[in-house]
Amino acid sequence: MIHDLSQTLKAILEAEPPKSLDSIQVLFDRPDDKFNPTQTTVDLFLYDIREDVELRSNKPTVERQDGKVILHRPPLRVACSYLVTAWPVSESGLPVQELPLQEHYLLSHVLSILSKYPTIQEEFLQGSSLEGQQPPLPMITAHTEGFKNPAEFWTAIGNKMRPSFTVTVTISLKAATPEITEKMVITKRINLGQRTSPDAEIISPSTKEEFFHIGGRITNTENKPVENATVMLPELNIITTTDKDGLYILGPIELGDSEPREFELHVRRSVSTASTKFTITVPASCTGTEPNRVCSNYDLKLQ
Repeated sequence: MIHDLSQTLKAILEAEPPKSLDSIQVLFDRPDDKFNPTQTTVDLFLYDIREDVELRSNKPTVERQDGKVILHRPPLRVACSYLVTAWPVSESGLPVQELPLQEHYLLSHVLSILSKYPTIQEEFLQGSSLEGQQPPLPMITAHTEGFKNPAEFWTAIGNKMRPSFTVTVTISLKAATPEITEKMVITKRINLGQRTSPDAEIISPSTKEEFFHIGGRITNTENKPVENATVMLPELNIITTTDKDGLYILGPIELGDSEPREFELHVRRSVSTASTKFTITVPASCTGTEPNRVCSNYDLKLQ
């Protein structure tokens, strides 16, 4: 993934080469005392990799599939920081004494390009590991949180100090932990009423009202989801439609005496087809054997 990120930065810089130079190369070498490119070079040295705690999330991502919920641990947000330096050479046709000015020109050019992108555009992404990352890869160019003491860095790698700036890109690294699969919640109970006292969590029975939302999945005989099917409870005048995964939610349903109650649920594939009727119990708790009775859940199959 980090390799793909480096290739992505290279693609951004190669998309807009400096007009005054025939060609430049983009490298990712350590700019130590042994680094001596023979061609005009822009070097992006990856010097720091750490978690971006400000973008940390503890909220798992939820995937719904075949009536089940798959929980994925949130990705690790990793900030990758590159030290950007420019290395002109005399073969560019410039006198040696003008090489510092050429170095400044190259740095200005690279800074101008990278600063245009607060997030990396999809067209530049290299490799499959960066595709579809959400949110898009944020990029901070020449930020003040770079080296606290640049001179110490250059001394540590055994080279003379030269102008540079830092670019940091944050990527999402998928956590290498097993996913959790659970059965999808199909019933939601809502209790409304007056508390027995201001500090109590108990609702006074005389004021208690219970409402339910039910949900499920409509499939055909091939067990494929039925999209845009109409699902309704005529008795309560409640109606909804299924989404692309065949999922629906109906409610609120008020039971009154809080006892399980049977309803006739109508499902229609399209406006030109007849409704299929199912008997359901809210909340789902029965163990009936009738062919059209749904007891354990509200997943329904159309013939």
